[in-house]
Amino acid sequence: MASSFSRLMSGRNAAALLAGLGAGTMATGFLGSENGSLVAEAKRKLYPPSSDFPDLRKHNNCMASALSPAIYAKLRDKLTPNNWTLDQCIQTGVDNPGHPFIKTVGCVAGDEESYEVFAELFDPVIKDRHNGYDPRTMTHPTDLDASKITNGMFDEKYVLSSRVRTGRSIRGLSLPPACSRAERREVERVVVTALAGLKGDLAGRYYSLGDMTDKEQQQLIDDHFLFDKPVSPLLTCAFMARDWPDARGIWHNNEKTFLIWVNEEDHTRVEHLIQERGWEFMWNERLGYILTCPSNLGTGLRAGVHVRLPHLSQDARFSKILDNLRLQKRGTGGVDTAAVGDTFDISNNDRLGKSEVELVQLLVDGVNFLIECEKKLEKGQDITVPDPIAQFKK
Repeated sequence: MASSFSRLMSGRNAAALLAGLGAGTMATGFLGSENGSLVAEAKRKLYPPSSDFPDLRKHNNCMASALSPAIYAKLRDKLTPNNWTLDQCIQTGVDNPGHPFIKTVGCVAGDEESYEVFAELFDPVIKDRHNGYDPRTMTHPTDLDASKITNGMFDEKYVLSSRVRTGRSIRGLSLPPACSRAERREVERVVVTALAGLKGDLAGRYYSLGDMTDKEQQQLIDDHFLFDKPVSPLLTCAFMARDWPDARGIWHNNEKTFLIWVNEEDHTRVEHLIQERGWEFMWNERLGYILTCPSNLGTGLRAGVHVRLPHLSQDARFSKILDNLRLQKRGTGGVDTAAVGDTFDISNNDRLGKSEVELVQLLVDGVNFLIECEKKLEKGQDITVPDPIAQFKK
């Protein structure tokens, strides 16, 4: 287990809509990015921000909590260099109110600059989602020294599988909600070229979703590697299913232990290879690695295990234990799925404010604690709820 974790850790020309009034009718047309200021000016003349403010009264997401009429009025007519707007950032949160007991994020970035141009929205969203992390005053740590991880060998009676994934975005190209076809194809080209240089047990092959054969598709399904066109409203309302399956694909090594998705929710999930070929990843010291959804800022890292907990999962203290250990649970089928039987997908809840090593160690220690609780309950012994883990180092 420890060795697996160690290996895995190791300006577009967008169109902007211009509305104009004439002869009592509304005419629409598209202008290039150089005319972005005209778009904003036309909107200001047509409708004040107060008439555009979304109805968020029944919403339960971080965006709805942060977005006030005053902030909306200040940011509505601003544009990033790629012509990405505030309304495009928040559309998924407007269309998906969320669940009364599950607070979603409710906004996405269209490019790296979104987090600066719309900082008055994104900063409180980040602080809310990342348990108090303040992107204006705090810096994000990075540590990829996997040799520091301890006790990474799980009891195989309980842990069925494990994986680590992270996300990376290529600087200079728009993120998936905003990218043009040309940019998406450039992401694919850059990544496939980089991966072609891998040797040894990391050598592998890329499979384009649009070009793969029926046999290849079935094999990827059998291997549980294939990803489908997004159907979740959280993703489709964030414009992530456009032009499907153009320039999307899957790469895996020949041993099928290392998998990369290209142009799904983020550009890709691969590290230093691209930098060697003249590209670099979106990163800054406050937000760490920049990704589409604010929930993945920082490390972008999710370390997870499928673990059997038949007794603990029936205990009323299970959720509180997970909260205090900064862990989250979901079904083994992925996000938005329920647990099947007594098997859960347990992963780190945090991405930002802790290093990669800290997050993996948190997962390892937490899962080992859950297994010890399960063993005690099997014997009829009592368990205790651990004290909450400190979110950030003082």
